[in-house]
Amino acid sequence: MTWWLARGETSLPDGEEWLSPVETARAAALRFPKRRTEYLLRRLAGKHAASLVLGRSLEPAALAGVEVLNAADGSPYLLVDGAAPGFDVSLADRAGWAVCVVGRRAGCDLELVEPRSPAFVRDYLTAAEQRLAAGDELAANLIWSAKESALKVLRTGLRRDTRSVEVTPDPAGGDGWGALGVRVAGGPPLTGWWRREGAFVITVVTPAPDVPPIHLDRRGALATVAPRHSWLSSPAPGPPRDPGGAARR
Repeated sequence: MTWWLARGETSLPDGEEWLSPVETARAAALRFPKRRTEYLLRRLAGKHAASLVLGRSLEPAALAGVEVLNAADGSPYLLVDGAAPGFDVSLADRAGWAVCVVGRRAGCDLELVEPRSPAFVRDYLTAAEQRLAAGDELAANLIWSAKESALKVLRTGLRRDTRSVEVTPDPAGGDGWGALGVRVAGGPPLTGWWRREGAFVITVVTPAPDVPPIHLDRRGALATVAPRHSWLSSPAPGPPRDPGGAARR
């Protein structure tokens, strides 16, 4: 079983008390506002999702005990009060929003439903996927998102040729989720789900068939929100920050 939720930039807490020392140091090293905001947003989504699954408080002091760290291959993992919680997380962000999926070896991705160039479709999608995506923005972004989710399950990310995984989506059902299958060159197939949420499309891929992901709450509902690009107001890197968040002079 998998669970999911979304969080937006406006949910980011003031201050950094909700971060662990390791997370605080990492955030301080990110000088570009876009990268720093995305890093914090993914952490917030991961901490909230894990806390809701575990029945923990969402107060800053409790959130600081839920660390969202990264393995050597970039995959996120959790430590709760210094120990592994027994489940995995996958994180993705796009246009001022982040999603987290909690489960066993699940991969997730979040994309805007937006135009994709013919060159993008030709270079990154298989011939069969290109036929599905022809003239269909939702299909093109759904397929791309599912590829990203599948590559997270395989723990390769975009280091692997995106055409080595081929996505076949089914139409969405009455609950908003549509099933999808992923053929993997040289490996067993994967399975998953997708759904349209307003301007966004979300995909979740797992190694074995599962029920559709369960929404942990409606606080971060995506269906009615607008994409945000707040970093455009301050795209340049700022001065280095100390671990407490203050700019060094």
